[in-house]
Amino acid sequence: MLARRAVIKGLATGVAGHLLARILADPTLARAAAADLSTINLTTAGGRSVHAALAEPGRKPAPTVLLVHEWWGLNDQIKAVAADLAAKGYWALAVDLYDGRVTADPTEAHTYMNDVDPRAVRDILASWIDWLRKRDVASDKLGTVGWCFGGGWSLNASLIRSVDATVVYYGDVAKSAAELATLSGPVLGHFATHDGWITRDMVSGFEREMSKAGKALTSYWYDAQHAFANPTAGRYDEEDAALAWTRTLAFFDANL
Repeated sequence: MLARRAVIKGLATGVAGHLLARILADPTLARAAAADLSTINLTTAGGRSVHAALAEPGRKPAPTVLLVHEWWGLNDQIKAVAADLAAKGYWALAVDLYDGRVTADPTEAHTYMNDVDPRAVRDILASWIDWLRKRDVASDKLGTVGWCFGGGWSLNASLIRSVDATVVYYGDVAKSAAELATLSGPVLGHFATHDGWITRDMVSGFEREMSKAGKALTSYWYDAQHAFANPTAGRYDEEDAALAWTRTLAFFDANL
């Protein structure tokens, strides 16, 4: 209990990015931060039984951020990020798109990601956003953030339902202007110059289509590789991860 309280206090008072990175890199500290979240159950509009992890801010009402996990599943690292957002004054809901499955094995993660039914995910994300919008302890502002697999779905969630701010960490952004027409808030994108999946060509196309659609986009490029913000991965870049998180918090502060 004391360790958990110390972690949460540290998130509230620490320098954005650097303390969070240390917590995410340490399984014990990440577990301590994750333990402060509550499990929320929901039946979606499509009749699916799903759950998510909710982090509560100290002051209410407060704006809300919906988090979408990487291809690893809803692990302690993502929950710890939600705890950090709550410490910064947001309701933070980390959704689970894998029905409880979590792995640290890339082969399993690839299988889990490929098993996802896009129609089911759209139902899940839309239902969670609808649920969040109805809560009287939250303000009327809501944003999304996701990483890799979750980065693409952070953007998709913002196309399915109206949100006020969207953050994409190296996620699939191959969209046409027509597909982006329903986007109502600005987008912040974090991309890596050495990413072999989310390439500069893809992002350049996204920037052109966002411009055609008349939508607001801020893109940042980092001299890094895919998943540079994940301290548990071999491609982690601490300085770029901290900078990206500082920019993310500033973006949410300005728009939520």
